[in-house]
Formats: sequence, structure tokens, C-alpha cells
Amino acid sequence: MTSPGSFFGFELGSDRQLARWDQIVSYFELLASQTQRMRVNEMGKTVEGNPFILVIISSEKNIEQLAHWREVNSKISDPRGVDKEALDDLVASGKAVICQSMSLHANEVGGTQMAPELAYDLVTGEDGPTRLIRDNVIFLMVPCFNPDGQIMVTDWYDEHLDSEYEGSMLPWLYHRYAGHDNNRDAFMQNLPESQYMARLLFSEWTPQAYQDHHHMGGYGARFYVAPYCEPIHPHADPLVWREHAWFGSHMATLLEQAGKRGVLNAAQFEGWGHLGFHWLTAYHNIAGMLTESASCKLATPLYIHPEQLEGACDRTMPAYTEQTNFPHPWPGGWWRLRDIVEQQKISAWALLDFAARHRHDVLKNARIKAERQIQRGRTDAPYAYAIAKEQHDPLTVLKLLDVLLGQGFELHQAQEEFTAGRTYPQGTYVLFTAQPKRGAIMTLLGTTYHPDNQWTRDSEGYPQVRDMATDTVAEFMGVEVDELRDPVQGEFARIEEVKRPPAYVPASSHGYLLDVGCNDNYRLVNLVLEQGLEVFRTTEPCWVEGRHHQAGSFYVPPSPQLERIKDSLPFRALWTVMSTPLEAPVSEIKKARTGMYQRYWGGNMDEGWTRLVLEQFSFPFQTVRDAPFKEGRLLEEMDVLILPSDSMAFMLGHNHQDTVDRRFLQMIKSSPPEYRSGIGEAGMKAIADFVAGGGRLVALDAACALAITACDLMVEDVTASKSTREYFCKGSTLRVGVDTMDPLGYGMKSEAWVVNWNSSAFSITDQLRPHDYAVVARYPQTPLLKSGWLIGEPLLQGKAAVLRVCQGDGDIALLGCRVQHRAQTHGTFKLLFNALYR
Repeated sequence: MTSPGSFFGFELGSDRQLARWDQIVSYFELLASQTQRMRVNEMGKTVEGNPFILVIISSEKNIEQLAHWREVNSKISDPRGVDKEALDDLVASGKAVICQSMSLHANEVGGTQMAPELAYDLVTGEDGPTRLIRDNVIFLMVPCFNPDGQIMVTDWYDEHLDSEYEGSMLPWLYHRYAGHDNNRDAFMQNLPESQYMARLLFSEWTPQAYQDHHHMGGYGARFYVAPYCEPIHPHADPLVWREHAWFGSHMATLLEQAGKRGVLNAAQFEGWGHLGFHWLTAYHNIAGMLTESASCKLATPLYIHPEQLEGACDRTMPAYTEQTNFPHPWPGGWWRLRDIVEQQKISAWALLDFAARHRHDVLKNARIKAERQIQRGRTDAPYAYAIAKEQHDPLTVLKLLDVLLGQGFELHQAQEEFTAGRTYPQGTYVLFTAQPKRGAIMTLLGTTYHPDNQWTRDSEGYPQVRDMATDTVAEFMGVEVDELRDPVQGEFARIEEVKRPPAYVPASSHGYLLDVGCNDNYRLVNLVLEQGLEVFRTTEPCWVEGRHHQAGSFYVPPSPQLERIKDSLPFRALWTVMSTPLEAPVSEIKKARTGMYQRYWGGNMDEGWTRLVLEQFSFPFQTVRDAPFKEGRLLEEMDVLILPSDSMAFMLGHNHQDTVDRRFLQMIKSSPPEYRSGIGEAGMKAIADFVAGGGRLVALDAACALAITACDLMVEDVTASKSTREYFCKGSTLRVGVDTMDPLGYGMKSEAWVVNWNSSAFSITDQLRPHDYAVVARYPQTPLLKSGWLIGEPLLQGKAAVLRVCQGDGDIALLGCRVQHRAQTHGTFKLLFNALYR
């Protein structure tokens, strides 16, 4: 069989050399053609059309019987309906299923470079431990979680070899939409790569363990392995946390045996993290783990002086010195990609080795975790979650169901009226918690409060949260979900896919009134406008055909051209077919020329996600870089300018980066001059002139600071000067009241939830023209927190979260919260959408 070295022409991980994804795919296909111990399956195409592959490695016999072993694994993972004796036999005879993925973050190159070597060693080795792995383990390997980014980073690196920019960061996002945020998509599955991995982990296989191989900063520990440190998130079976230590100890031991210094475990990475795949899996009864290698400069070695090495955090590794979970510090020196490849290969091997040696206990644990979660659902509240069909946005309800089914949850629908605390009508959707994935159901649907204790604050009392304090998806989407704390009786039918009636355009001589509460109707309106047809909005609430319609509802006059858009609709629109003329007052809307600012400096993830949202809902837009700002051409090119959430330093550019961390600034300045973006002072003036001349500026969350400064608004952000001990709200859902009569608030519920990420709260200070300011969404005086963690609630109470400001001939929309966060917050999309019509 062909070795990686002979195929690629160099040892993977060698200084200043990277194998490209197309070459790596070719190698796996070649290796699979030379052995019966391996299969390569293309799961689908990435966003950019590259192959996303799964490599399955086991013994020849196991590979021949994969369908059988998958069925065995399925019954162990969900033992309902299997008698005890049969289940004992399955555990005794089954194979451990282990999944590992590499280089989710494309600049973390080591995992994908390591994967061909790991595969070759596994299929060619004839020693006892390797044969035991093949006999006892079904290994599911995803050699690259982000093929598109791998190609981008490799090409960028090769282009700048032998220049002063060798090893510098990619100037743009290393995924078309998500960049580093791609592992925050595990529950929402907006991206095709996330959908493939979710299908593998949550539906097709349910492995006993999953490990995701990453890189971290280069100036601390050399390598992190499981377990996580405090705090831990509720709802996972306790065995999961024990398994992390179980697997992690074997990895750390084999690394130490191999002489790998600087290995850390049980520190730096908390058990309560964002719901990326390696954290979300815990609530699916999968021991989800990650490794983190110290980075070099892609494939270029990095020299580190001993005094540059530092601890991870003051709670778990306060200094770079020996401690029980870090007994053998690395002394400093040259750090190479080959070091990363070797340590990741040892850890990946160790996980497989441990599962092979302890196959029976690994499978026994899988059975126990599933049985316990099922039993908890039968005896402990909540017993179920109920989701009504008829809600403010019924089509977004269906999208939530898609999300839940994408997790592999068992979903039912009531076949008759039932009572559980109150009466629910036929057709109500119900998720019973007496199923193996109970922990994941409660994590995504149950109200969540992040702990505030010694584990979540540093030694000076400053709060610390890794990414989001909550990931309660129904709250993000604005869908009401009821927690049922009494046992539920009734007739229910399982549904395995969400069926939508086909799109159609009914005949009408008086036109159509579209429900403005439905996000998808904005997509329909955009398709209608694209056809050059007229669209109007009502300026007052009205009753039409016996139905109440909010202000801002869309009126589409009758036209035979409407039939043309039918095939473009993946849904049946929520509209009222009018039998009489519309009597409500209306105003015509026009398709706006929308531009969105895009910078370099590694790209802006909020900009990428916003692009995805606009594309999903068919909003036309153009990407705008620095030139129109510096040349004063904004009004010539657009009617609406979107500034995605970002810091002023990154938007203004290299002359304004005194607030950026010095080490990061040094890395930024290593970028080629043509990628040192920034609109500068000229851009600030251009923004003010754009608004004064009749343009609309839409500032998202952190970008509001630049909008306020550029347009000299009499608005104070009352949170701006506060320390995190005074104000902290990192990724939480808060309650707001919305003015649904304001054009920015059209279609919203009058009481809504917004995602706040240490976001602004506005106070209007203008005493000369206060009538130019309209509060669209305001934090109430009552308790604000729905889920997450909020410090400094009194600062927000009574303050504005969303403002509309008239200035000159234009206006400004200050959207001071995460209205389109990661394409997840469907419940507040309309606050952005409404700003994009003229």
C-alpha cells in the first residue's frame, strides 16, 4: 500500500509544506482501492462544491458487515423495545464506534495533515494493538471538517512562501459564511458541512466517543486533552463526564510515554461551552472531546523563548509551571507543524486503542446512559415539551421542527386534543423526554441559567463565559415552547419529517395580503419585487377576510406574473386572498440598493452570517469594501448601507488600532499591504454625508458605536464605560418590548426575546430635536433575563435596544442587539429586514 510520504513526496507536517485537500482526497481514494480495511464515502459537497468525505476504517470482516454493526450500535444507543437478554448479547458482541474529525478551523492545519498518516498506520499495521483496534472498533474519520477553508489556507500559504508574509493569517473568512464560527452551527445546521456531521453523529451512527482536533494559541501549554474543567453544563448523564477523564487519561499517558512535553488536561476548556459538536455531543450520550495543539505559523516553525510561555487562566493553570494536570512543561524552543501532527496522531490513536481494549465497558456505558435518560424522562419533570402549530410565525415553527429532527430527536404530533396543565389542540407537536437524547432536548429547549460562582469568575471577580451563556434555540427563533411538568396522556403519532404543502398562487381579482409576522413572506415579497411588480405595506392594523393583520402587512395587487415565482418558493406563503378591495391605508415599497461593508483582517464572522441570512431570504445586496467610503461614492452605489457588528478599530483600519491587543496587532501588520483595510476618517465623513443625502445606515450591535460617532448622534450607550463586573451579558436572551407600529418594528411581537452579547443600551440625550429619535425596542422595567447570565440589569431597564433616528434626508437604524446572530435568531430577523426596503 502506498505510504503518505511516497504519495505526497514529503513527510506530512514537514517545515513549510502543506498537502492540499484535493491531493488528500486522492490519497484516501487510492488507499481505499488498495485495502479492504477502509471505505471512503462522499457525504456531499461543501458550500464551494468540494467533496466532504467520511473515511471508515476497521477489519475486513467488519467493513463487509457495516450495516449489521450500525444496527447493533443503534439498538445499544436506543435500547427501547429490546429485551435485557438480547441487549446483553449486543453489548457482548458489538463493536465500539469512535468518530474523530480534523481541522474544523482551517488555519488549524495539523489535523488534516495528520489524517493520512493515521489511516495508513491503521490499515497497514500488523502488531497486536493495531489489529485489536481493527477488530473491536468501527472508526469514523472526517479528515477535514472544512475542505473549502483548507484549500484557501493552503493556497494562501503557498503563495506567500519565501516572503515576509510567510505564515500570515488569511485576510478573509476561511469559510464563505462562518469562518471560525463554523463549529457554532452544530444545533442550527445552516451549513451543509454541519448537516453532514450531524447526520453522521446524531442519526446514522451515534458513536460512543467523538473527538475534534483543534489548535490554540502558541504561547501556553503544547497540547490539551480531555477532560474539561469546571463548570459543567447540566443534563448530560454523569457517565459522560467520567468518560472524558477515562479516555483523556489514556491519551495523556501515551503522550507522556512518547516523550511529548507540555501536555495539559482538566484545564482551560470548560465543560460549559458553546454548543459546537464536541460539546453538544455530551447531551446525546456521546463522550464529546477536543484536543488543542499549540500553533506555529501554519507550516512555518515558530521560536518561543522560555519567558514567553504563560499559564492558561488563573483558575485552572495560573502559571506556566508544574501541576498535577501539567506535570512536564515544555521548555521552549522551536515549535513545528510536525510536533503538532505527532501529538494529534498519538491522541487520536490513544482514543481508538482505549476503546479497543475496553470495548465491552464502552458499549455497556452507552447502554446505561441511554437507559438512564429514558428513565429520567419517565419519572422526572419535564416529561415533554409542547409546540403549538399556530403561532406568530407558523413557518418558523416548522423550521424549529427541522432543527430538532436534525438532532435525531423523536418528535410526535397530537392526534387528538390533550390536557397537560392546560388543554392543547389536535396537531400540537410534542417532544417526550423519555428518550435517549433527553439531555440534548432539555439543553436546546429548556430555560437555561448560567452559573455564577467560583468557577465562572476570575480571582478579581470578573465573569467568564466561553462564547454563549445559553443556546436555547426556540427562544432564538421566537417560538413558544411549553414545558410539561405533568405526565402526558393522549394519542400521538411520530413524525420523521416536516411536510410542507406545495407552493401555489391562488386566483384573486383584488390581490393578496401577506402576513407580516411570517419571515418567509419577506422572501416572497423580494421575489415579487424582482419581477418588477408593485408591493405595498399597510400603515395601520386591519381586518381582512375575517383575519386581523398587523401594521406593515404586505399588499400585492393581482398580476398574472405572480405565477412565475411559484417554482421559486419552497413553501406555501401565508397570505389572505382578497375578495374585496383593500381599504386600509398603504405605502408603496421599493427594492433598495443595499450594500454591506466587508473588511479584511481575517474577515468578520458577523458579516458572513449576515450574508447568509440575506441570501436565504432573497434580499439583493452587494459587498462593499473601502473604496466607495474613501472616494465618497456611497450614495451613487446604494440606498442602504449595512455595517455588521464589529469594533471601530477594525472598521477604521490600521491607523486606529491602538485599542487592539499588541500581539494581535503585530500579527495583523504581517498581512500584505493590499489587505490592510479600513475606511479611516474619510470613511466616517462619507457615512455622515450618505445619511444626510438620503441614505439609510443600518448598524448591527457593536457597529452602533461607529454609527453614533460618524453621524454625531445625541445618543449615549449607558453600558460603554462599565467593567464586566458592572455589566455582563455574553450571549443571553433578554425580554424587550417592541413598537410594532414603527416601520422597523413591523411584524414583530410586542413582547419579544433578543440575543444580547454585551450589547448596547441607548439613552437619548438630544434636547433640541428629540422627535427625530424613535425607540423601536426597549428593555422593560420588569426582570429581563429569559436564559443565560445577566449582570447589571438596572443599567438596561427602561433603555432602548433598537433606535431609529432621522437625520438630514436619511435615517439610521441602530440595532443594538444580535438580531441576526449566526443566522439563528429568526425571532428578530424582521428588525433587520424592515430596514432594507425604501
